[in-house]
Amino acid sequence: MKDLLDAAIAAAHAAGNLQREHFGQVKHVNEMQQYDIKLELDVRCQTLITEMLLSQFPDHAVLGEEGDTGGSGAVEWIVDPIDGTVNYFYGIPHFCVSIAARRRDDPKIILGVIHDPMQNETWTVAEGIAPTLNGQPISCSPRTEMKDAVVTVGFSKSKESLDAGFERYKRISYNVRKTRMLGSAALAMAYIACGRLDAYVEEQISLWDIAAGWMLVEQGGGTVRLEPGKAKPGTMFICASNGKIPIEEYL
Repeated sequence: MKDLLDAAIAAAHAAGNLQREHFGQVKHVNEMQQYDIKLELDVRCQTLITEMLLSQFPDHAVLGEEGDTGGSGAVEWIVDPIDGTVNYFYGIPHFCVSIAARRRDDPKIILGVIHDPMQNETWTVAEGIAPTLNGQPISCSPRTEMKDAVVTVGFSKSKESLDAGFERYKRISYNVRKTRMLGSAALAMAYIACGRLDAYVEEQISLWDIAAGWMLVEQGGGTVRLEPGKAKPGTMFICASNGKIPIEEYL
């Protein structure tokens, strides 16, 4: 398992270095949508990650936001090359690389790496390897009451999911210490895993956004609830928390 984890860390850092080098520069846009942006750099970063992983594990498969590869091996990598692309495009230094892995015959995540190149922070976890931030052990917060909690709510990429998010946001925001809208699902999960946030809720999310964070949160003592998304096939509703606050009552 350590060889897989080391490969994921190296690939995440390489992609993060590329992102940091180009941060603040003019960016080539592949696609501009109403609620999202696709950059040429997204593709470059995923290509770099894929090449690095497959150079060590040529029979593995890679599933990513920017496409996927075949592979007959036992392991599938799940990659979001830039989680928080809109932040990146607008010069907001809150984005990350997310890399996870699972076995082909089991949906359970076996490895997760999230790397924030601007803050030089790297979260890691794997089967038999406890979650860490820059090598130091982490765990979810001990907070138990909503009035003490800081919760991040994501607003997704369709009118239906936005409307559902607005209603949920009102219910939550009236009962917590603060809400935050940060723009990166993977970092939201990483922040829960190390106790900075207490919960994250979003109506419409993809597997590559949350795969690495899923394992980080659960191994850090928290809980992750995933359900099929109602707004778009292939997406999911997510509620991740420290496992102690009663966030489910406000959904």
